[in-house]
Amino acid sequence: MTPRLHPVVSVIAALVCATGLFAQAPAVLVLPNASPAGTVKQRVGITDIEINYSRPGKKGREIFGNLVPYDKVWRTGANTATEISFSTPVKLNGTAVPAGTYELFTIPGKTEWTVIIHKHMSQWGAYSYDEKNDVARFKATPVVNPYTVETFTIGTGDLRDTSGTLYFVWDRTRVPIKVEVDTVGMLRPQIEAVMASDDPKKPYVPAAMFYLDNNIDLPKAIRWMDAAIAAQPDAFYLVYRKALIQAKAGDKAGAIATATASKEAAAKDPNPALRDEYIHLNDTLIESLK
Repeated sequence: MTPRLHPVVSVIAALVCATGLFAQAPAVLVLPNASPAGTVKQRVGITDIEINYSRPGKKGREIFGNLVPYDKVWRTGANTATEISFSTPVKLNGTAVPAGTYELFTIPGKTEWTVIIHKHMSQWGAYSYDEKNDVARFKATPVVNPYTVETFTIGTGDLRDTSGTLYFVWDRTRVPIKVEVDTVGMLRPQIEAVMASDDPKKPYVPAAMFYLDNNIDLPKAIRWMDAAIAAQPDAFYLVYRKALIQAKAGDKAGAIATATASKEAAAKDPNPALRDEYIHLNDTLIESLK
């Protein structure tokens, strides 16, 4: 026999059935954002740069001087103010900016932009922007982009150990900003300490190449490369790198002799791709020194 429900339980059950209280919840509706979020991550030397921003589209509109007015503070994107962070101190167009996380605003102009590094406030747009919270301001010169860019883009390029370019581009306007980092100042003391230590596995090759790339104490770089070659006497690719350092140090005769030795050793390598690559590299170096 089916058990009878308590009268109160019966009433609740009836209400549930009538109201659909336990019906499946509606699915969350996700729609596309008119200005999708984007993130830029780039390492310059040993400095990490990250930018979080929203990317509006041109959509047939006139951008600068119309949708984005001249001579007014712009969030440099859409939605929440653009966020930018640096893991070490940097210089932007020669202006010092401490390590940290900031908001990035700009004031577009026909012939000159003002770029603003602002205290991080997590604000929407530029409606609450207050100049008193600026960390740094500097000028940037816009140039005509060779083609139309539909979606507002922040990017990086021209990367070196100590510098790079940060740029904004939208429609036919591109605004480049030089980024400088003191990679040498940060790394040289560390390299010197490691190379002066008793560590049996010293990074001779990367240390020597860093000094080569940044034109630091080239005689010392040669000594480090000699130590690497002594540990791997058949490594003709290291001998070639020593020739590069000698060439940069102005020792043409020594560089040619070293490159010739590297080429002769490479010619005996059974791997045709490696052999041909280093014969070509050494020939190119020798020819440049004649």
